[in-house]
Amino acid sequence: MLRIGHVQLKTNLLLAPIAGYCDLAFRLVVRSVPSCAGHGTLGLACTDLLCPQAVLNENQKSLWLAATHPDDQPICMQLYGADGAIMAQAARWAQAHGATTIDINMGCPVDKVTKKNGGSTLLCDPANTVKLAKQVVEAVSVPVTAKIRLGWDDQQLITDTLPPALADVGIAAVTVHGRTTEQKFRGSASLDGIARVVEAMKRRHDIPVIGNGDIKTPQDAKRMIDATGCDGVMIGRGALGQPWLFRDTAYYLATGELPPPYPRIERARLVVQHFENLLSMRDERVALNTIKRRMSWYSPHLQPWPGLRRGVQKIGSPNEFRDFLSAGIERMRECCAVASS
Repeated sequence: MLRIGHVQLKTNLLLAPIAGYCDLAFRLVVRSVPSCAGHGTLGLACTDLLCPQAVLNENQKSLWLAATHPDDQPICMQLYGADGAIMAQAARWAQAHGATTIDINMGCPVDKVTKKNGGSTLLCDPANTVKLAKQVVEAVSVPVTAKIRLGWDDQQLITDTLPPALADVGIAAVTVHGRTTEQKFRGSASLDGIARVVEAMKRRHDIPVIGNGDIKTPQDAKRMIDATGCDGVMIGRGALGQPWLFRDTAYYLATGELPPPYPRIERARLVVQHFENLLSMRDERVALNTIKRRMSWYSPHLQPWPGLRRGVQKIGSPNEFRDFLSAGIERMRECCAVASS
């Protein structure tokens, strides 16, 4: 179990705010996967990162990125920016629009975010970043968290200093991605770096540290927890093709054993559900283009299915997609019947 401020989560597993991927349509798919033997699945999901001025202006794209649903709970809304007053206003907007927790993005290494002095640029000015965090914390009554990296580069590490300072002003949890900004997503996440943040927080505060980076299997999650002492893990890209990863990981952390594999037919049905979610929220063109891109993530976990990725790219309408997936599911069912006879 993991507690963030006054919010008690059902598991210590979080879905990362991956820009362009972890939208409402996908989050609902992740949440629909049943637990194995009652050991839980996802504890907390995050929205895409949100521009504070854009949500305050309520432009169409930002409203889509911030969209949630009664079945999409608990939900963290993540904000990025460097203006404390505007960030505080946006935090109030997020709380009013259903945020269970609010996260300040201090870790995004992407140029379009850092060039606006947001994301991991905040790591370069710890004093002002702490002031910004204080403004956001004081603006809302829900817990406020921060997602950081180890530092801008190896010469500017903040693992021992910034996290405790953020806790001093009321940050309720810190998620640390085990790379520097300079690394972006290259190399391997540093478990030693995450462990340094855990140790620094233990010396001064009793708030949770969540590890992030390179979690692709349940074993990866346990390895990170065992090596760093972190209180939970945030899973990003590893879940994009296997939304059941939270189910498998929760079971593994509780029992030390892997659960029975999530059935291939059920995996295919999740893809159908993802598409139907998209279709109910976006227009047909966007829904089709999105699911075609996502098949590169799903495909490895649906094999054997010869021609799956090529076949999907030729589809031109929602009904064609439904028929294509239905035929594949029927073939799976027939194979299962033969195997069990």
